[in-house]
Amino acid sequence: MTVPARRTASESTEAPSMSQHRPSVSLAICTRNRPAALTECLRAVQSLSPAPDEVLVIDNSPGDPETERAAQAAGARYLVESAPGLSRARNRALRESRFDIVAFIDDDATPRQGWLELLLAPYVDERVAAVTGETISDQQLASTIEKLPQRALSNADPLWFEMANFGGLGFGTNMSLRRRCCRDEAFFDVRLGRGAPIRIAEESHAFTTLIARGYRAVHVPAAIVLHPDKPRDIEQEATASFAYWLLLLFEFPGHRSDLVRFLLRRLRRKPLGWPRNPYGPGEIINSGFGTKIKSAFSGVRLYLRARQAAKQ
Repeated sequence: MTVPARRTASESTEAPSMSQHRPSVSLAICTRNRPAALTECLRAVQSLSPAPDEVLVIDNSPGDPETERAAQAAGARYLVESAPGLSRARNRALRESRFDIVAFIDDDATPRQGWLELLLAPYVDERVAAVTGETISDQQLASTIEKLPQRALSNADPLWFEMANFGGLGFGTNMSLRRRCCRDEAFFDVRLGRGAPIRIAEESHAFTTLIARGYRAVHVPAAIVLHPDKPRDIEQEATASFAYWLLLLFEFPGHRSDLVRFLLRRLRRKPLGWPRNPYGPGEIINSGFGTKIKSAFSGVRLYLRARQAAKQ
């Protein structure tokens, strides 16, 4: 994939314009063999005000009758994407959506009231191609999180590359995209995300691609979804992270210095200088030296495997 060189905001090819109305939105829930969790998520979605204009359930399996019944009971459109991989399911949602704004939420997440309205508000600016919210596991944190200021990111910001890739814009559990800006047939990289060789960062790669093209991304902390904490394997996360760093190194050559500076700063445990969503990959920097070395070698092998898989 060739990514355009960095442009300043004034050099962006996207002309700004403003819309006066809330855009129509498709809400996509990608799922696989979790009909009980999906049912709870759909219940919460049904109580949203404003409600999404359509709900898509993308079943990333050969098809499951229980999942289909849960989708139909909630009035959602049920789609089967049998090719494994969350990125493939997300791409299917972008292709099938009837509306230009597509919001994504995990099948085991619960949106708070007002979530969708807050997520849609920044789209009055036609330059905005992605809007994300905050993901938390504890309802009690919400009152603190929702007071945080929203932030917008463009390719005129000196630290945009590291922010887009390493937690400055949130994560795919709680995000939305302007579909016409995602003009690739397979916008989400199928080498990335759950079910793919590199099991992380498909959303970060998407944010990076959009900002590199001259669009803006906005993070709205008050747009909150609740998501349960999951067990984490630091060695597995470190391996995937090393592989993703290599992917960035080769696919975004104009930002190699940005990537190296960020990684060196992290190794030296220097402050980031920007707010990082804590709900991200494990703190690899705090892992032992042995784990880092082992994961580096494993990450190289994983990256090469992912490259090979992309050619098939």
